[in-house]
Amino acid sequence: MFKKVGKLLLGAAVSSMLITGIACASPIVIKFSHVVAEDTPKGMMANKFKELVEQRLAGKVEVEVFPNSQLFSDDKVLEVMLLGDVQIAAPSLSKFERYSKKLQIYDLPFLFKDMAAVDRFQSSPAGQQLLSSISDSGILGLGYLHNGMKQFSASKPLKVPADAAGLKFRIMSSDVLAEQIEALHATPLKKPFSEVFTLLQTKAIDGCENPYSNIFTQKFFEVQPYITESNHGVLDYMVITSTEFWNGLPDDIRAEVKKALDESIAYGNKISEEKAVEDKESIIASKRSEIITLTDEERAQWVEVMKPVWKKFENNIGKELIDEAYNANQM
Repeated sequence: MFKKVGKLLLGAAVSSMLITGIACASPIVIKFSHVVAEDTPKGMMANKFKELVEQRLAGKVEVEVFPNSQLFSDDKVLEVMLLGDVQIAAPSLSKFERYSKKLQIYDLPFLFKDMAAVDRFQSSPAGQQLLSSISDSGILGLGYLHNGMKQFSASKPLKVPADAAGLKFRIMSSDVLAEQIEALHATPLKKPFSEVFTLLQTKAIDGCENPYSNIFTQKFFEVQPYITESNHGVLDYMVITSTEFWNGLPDDIRAEVKKALDESIAYGNKISEEKAVEDKESIIASKRSEIITLTDEERAQWVEVMKPVWKKFENNIGKELIDEAYNANQM
């Protein structure tokens, strides 16, 4: 009798402990690290992702967003992601060339005429396949996030390529971008994004290349008297996670997180389109920096000088892939 009661009490205690353990289970924490301000397309996309996930998976998943390189730089984040210190990031596509040379395609100058062409290529089978081109390194691409077409800013007016000769330009860590600047007979300097304002302010560099959202939110226009609307390249990001983390999520959780991520990326891309116009207008209104509009003849000179860069990286990227990207302009 006592043995039977003892067993019943023990069973009840174990059940109670299990229930309490389940109730007290810690939520999954997703750390999202990025290097730009919260009011940029990427910053707003990250905050939207946090909002959606915590609405739909309350108590199960928490998202911590770290903007402005608070946690890691984009150069470091890929490494720490594999160690599990960050679960989601969105580095610029230039950061992936050491993992997949095919992704150098996004740095080729004057490849895409506008963001609509970029969209068409990225949504094509070839563009989607590039998301998995770094999977061998343990990193999974989950989607593309836009920041817009890049413009040159400088300490002097840049109307034709010869105007850039001898200047020092900050670039991301990209061999393609280095060749692009060298084609102008200028000096490329690979520096962290977080250092750019100080480098410009102290005149350690003469210029850089950025979409309007970065030029405005990082206040580059306050220390760069001239911006040339060159639209010479695209600055996009790949939203990534580690394969180990992603595959380790329960199926139902993963599906909800991916759905929230897709919606957040669509939201961020819409913001990017709007801010390209709004931030340009804000820069003009500030009267701190002059925006230079190129004539067709002037722009043709920039294209002529930079087009040979394509050939230098054709073997790395693949001529067929370059042709497919270029053909997205014609659709």
